[in-house]
Amino acid sequence: MDPIKVGVVGVGYLGQFHAEKYARMEGVELVGVVDIDTSRAREIAKRHQTQPFSHHAELYDKVQAVSVVVPTPSHYSIAKDLFLHGIDILLEKPIAKTVEETDELIALAESKGRVLQVGHLERFNGALVAAAGKIRNPLFIESQRLGPFTGRAADVNIVIDLMIHDIDIALNFINSKVKEIHAIGLAVLTPYVDVANARMEFENGCVANLTASRVSKEKTRKTRIFQPEGTLTIDYLSQKAFFTKKVIPPEKDGIAETMTDEIPVNRVDALETEIRSFIDSVRYRKDARVSGKDGRRALEAALRIIEKIDEGMERRKG
Repeated sequence: MDPIKVGVVGVGYLGQFHAEKYARMEGVELVGVVDIDTSRAREIAKRHQTQPFSHHAELYDKVQAVSVVVPTPSHYSIAKDLFLHGIDILLEKPIAKTVEETDELIALAESKGRVLQVGHLERFNGALVAAAGKIRNPLFIESQRLGPFTGRAADVNIVIDLMIHDIDIALNFINSKVKEIHAIGLAVLTPYVDVANARMEFENGCVANLTASRVSKEKTRKTRIFQPEGTLTIDYLSQKAFFTKKVIPPEKDGIAETMTDEIPVNRVDALETEIRSFIDSVRYRKDARVSGKDGRRALEAALRIIEKIDEGMERRKG
């Protein structure tokens, strides 16, 4: 079987890990890495014994598939160029800057018969995958995605940087349209929103309460899903999942208790699993596990949340 020839556009903090996974993956040839910082491109290329490039156009006749791991404002133009040259794309989240750009990319990928996978990494987390089979009828979802300030991605709204993971997860499991959104956010250490809370109300009555922060003391990545039959707890960092249900022991005279069982989890490298899924879609021409339409749905909700936060900040100023 011939190897899939791939490249990585953007080898900053996250892009370097894409390059690493491709370089080590069986059935894949990392043809080259691209970065406008030519010294960075040379550094990563040397690390993985591949070629450095300064512009994505240099990959057109060399690769079948590309990870695009550049700042969001450049997603649209680079992805459009690559699709027009018949290249499949794993596009980091968020899919694009606007819904309009997103719609164009989805339409272009479809017209060219190209794979478009969006990098919502947590979909591949072992704990979520293990718990997914028990998610049937969510009534309330609570997610916390918190961490201390590191300086990385400090020029991006926290909703786009972190909360969008939990937006995507909620939308994926709640089979209903968003009816209303309430949100609040604060700029604490940067000019951008550093901590945010959003309450998403759905037409079927389900509610998702999401909190994201980059100014917290400890790193937390957890989701709790409340259902009639019990509660799921998913810890993305430890890749552990638990199911808590109500039981009424015979000796308790009808008084209910709770019982918690740990769900068996196949702990994985989520990025490697995501990239393997992408390569499978490229090789076998399968639909991406996280599609452009999934990315659009998450982006649209994230932008609505940001709009609500901005409205609240303006009211507080006035």
